[in-house]
Amino acid sequence: MNKASAVNVKQINHSSSRIAQSIERRWYSSPGGLLFLLPLEWLFRLLVLCRKKYLSKRAKKSALPVIVVGNISVGGTGKTPVIIALVKFLREQGFTPGVISRGYGRKHSDLQWVSKQSSALQVGDEPLEIFEATQAPIVVSADRTLAARTLAGSNRCDIVLADDGLQHYRLARDLEIAVLDGEKRFGNGHCLPVGPLREPRQRLQTVDTILVRGDSSGISQAHGFDLTAKMFVNLKTGEELSLEGFTNEQDVYAVAGIGSPQKFFTTLEQLDLGVGTLNCIGFADHHLFCAQDFAFSATAPVVMTAKDAVKCRSFALENWWFLRVEAALPESFLQQLMAKINEIKT
Repeated sequence: MNKASAVNVKQINHSSSRIAQSIERRWYSSPGGLLFLLPLEWLFRLLVLCRKKYLSKRAKKSALPVIVVGNISVGGTGKTPVIIALVKFLREQGFTPGVISRGYGRKHSDLQWVSKQSSALQVGDEPLEIFEATQAPIVVSADRTLAARTLAGSNRCDIVLADDGLQHYRLARDLEIAVLDGEKRFGNGHCLPVGPLREPRQRLQTVDTILVRGDSSGISQAHGFDLTAKMFVNLKTGEELSLEGFTNEQDVYAVAGIGSPQKFFTTLEQLDLGVGTLNCIGFADHHLFCAQDFAFSATAPVVMTAKDAVKCRSFALENWWFLRVEAALPESFLQQLMAKINEIKT
């Protein structure tokens, strides 16, 4: 029998995750009962348009080239692994990239350099995840123009990647990369609060390139990419475990506090872990974990995402692991990216 067919998957959703999933189901199906909010959507669209025009005229240019990596929808699209892959690629091309981010979910909005001593509460979970994967210079601030200026003045990098800055129009940008989820795409096609879009889908006509996680068919001039699972890494020791490392048929708990927890759970199912029961527990995106969240088991192994691991390392047990994944960016996209960067340099 194939190991995957022997896995009994039991999913438990945390209360905050259930609320988020309920809203998401409406966004990614027929708007149905949300249509009464249409006047608010029209107001939202008007405010988005006015805000863009106002801020774009006052955009502040950075001393370094700025590449914005973002999306037009709420929720996870694989943007963080894309930024990590871009940092590594740009280094291979002779650049020294730095990253700026708002640091969503952190306690304060002031400017912070991300370091080995940083916590997710101080700098946000995604910037900390990027730092641990790349050791790149990273500055977080609610004011991304200030963050870019700080990076440029530090002489620690020569090109800036702006994390989730597609709608931060105060920051002038040289390139825009939009990242989409090939399965969810544009949901019901509506903007907030009726649908998941931060901006109308026509916004994609103005970006330089589009990356789609998964199936990119039907999206003009888009490049498809995938996330590839590499190994499990121990939160406490850094020990690396192969994807076939769970061999004794024990129960395993899978925990995810990301934009699309189900994608993580599905990935684990497809990996054929060879475990007895895979207990999947979903939390809301950017959930700030504490030890009490893991009261469900003191002995069984726990697996999670890298984004969640940076918030759990201080109280992790010996058998807690995160799944390391990498974005496999297509050569066609990388060639197009370098052509555009070379245009900027000249």
